[in-house]
Amino acid sequence: MEGIWITELAPGADGPRLAVKDLFDTAGVRTTYGSAVFADHVPTETAEAVGRLERAGYVNVGKANLHEFAYGVTSQNAHYGTVPNPRAPGRTAGGSSGGSAAAVVARLADVALGTDSGGSIRIPAACCGIVGFKPTYGLVPDAGVFPLAPSFDHVGPLAADVAGCIETMRALAPELEQREVGSLEDVAVAVAWTRECDPLVRERVEAAAALFPRRRAVDFPEPHGTTDAFMREIADVHRQLYEENAELYGENLRPKIERCLAVTDSEARAAAARREGYRAAADAALGDADLLVTPTMMFVAPPADVEEITARNRFIRFTYPFDALGWPAIALPCGAAEDGLAASVQLAARPGDDALVLAAAGVVEAALAKRVTGYASTDAAASTASS
Repeated sequence: MEGIWITELAPGADGPRLAVKDLFDTAGVRTTYGSAVFADHVPTETAEAVGRLERAGYVNVGKANLHEFAYGVTSQNAHYGTVPNPRAPGRTAGGSSGGSAAAVVARLADVALGTDSGGSIRIPAACCGIVGFKPTYGLVPDAGVFPLAPSFDHVGPLAADVAGCIETMRALAPELEQREVGSLEDVAVAVAWTRECDPLVRERVEAAAALFPRRRAVDFPEPHGTTDAFMREIADVHRQLYEENAELYGENLRPKIERCLAVTDSEARAAAARREGYRAAADAALGDADLLVTPTMMFVAPPADVEEITARNRFIRFTYPFDALGWPAIALPCGAAEDGLAASVQLAARPGDDALVLAAAGVVEAALAKRVTGYASTDAAASTASS
C-alpha cells in the first residue's frame, strides 16, 4: 500500500517476513530515516538488531515508512507520505513506527522492527489493533539505528499476536529467559490511569485488568518535568544537522526541533534530576505488585489528519513514562471501543522482567480471545488493504 513502504524488497529466501523501520541501517539498501536529508543514503553496514533477525532466518521484505526522524506519533511524513491504517481506513496508523504496524496488519510482513522513545512501538500497535513490545532499555542493541533521544530509545518488535513478539525476541535477545505464567492468579498487578480514558476504552481496559484476581488500584505517578531531558538529547542529535539542512526538515518537524534546541543547560539538568526522582517514585508506587496494568492510549485511533503537534502529549501520556523509566511494556488489543475501533491495554514491569510481561500478555490475550469481538480481524484488514 502507498505510504507503508519506503523501499519494498523481494523476498530472497524462505522464512518469516520482516518489515524494518527505515530508521535501521541496512547494508546496500537505501535508508532515509524518514528524512529528505538522507534521501540517497545507502549504508555499508546493517544494524545489529536487523542482523540478528536475518541470521535467525527472518527475511527483510521492505523498509517501512515512519514519522520523520522518528519524532512524531502519527507517521504523517511530508517526504514519503502519510502511513495508512489498513485496519481503520481514514484513521491514523500512529507513530513513529507506523509503517511497521501497517505492514503487519496488511499482511505484507509477519513481524516488524520498530523503535520506541516516547511510545513509538506501542502507539502504532494500539492504533492498528496489534501487539507491540518495548523491552527493557538496552536489552536489544540499537547499534546502527539513527537516534532520537539516546537514553530513551528502545528497539523492539510488532506482531499480530504476543507469540510473534516472543518468537522475535528470542532472536533479538537470546539471553532473555523464557517464563511460563500458568494462571493470572499467580501475578499480582497494580492498575492505573483508566479514569482518564474515553468511556469504552476505559471499560475494555478495566475488563482486561479484571482478568487478574490479585489486583489493586494505585495512584501511579507520571513523569512531570522530565521532557526537557528528552528534548535536550534530541537537540544534541540534530544540532549540526539542522543548522546545515533546516530547509529539508518537514513543517511537522521543524518547530519541534527548534523547541528542543531552545532547552538550556539548567533546564536539562533539572529535568534529568526529576527523571531520577521519578524512577524511585515509580518503583515505590508499584510496591509488591509484579505488573502495572494501564491503557496504552486514552482513546482509539484518531482521524488520519489529526494535528500531530497539538495532540502529541495526549498520545504519549501513558507510553512515555516507561521510556523515561526504561521498563519493559507491551501493548495488546483488548476489544472494540469508540467507533468500533480497538482499545489497547498495556502491561509494564520493572527493568529485567521482560519475560514476565510477555508471558502474562500471552495469557491475557488468550483469555480476551474467548470474549472479545467487534473490531476488524487481521483477515478483514488485509482484504481492505488489497482492494
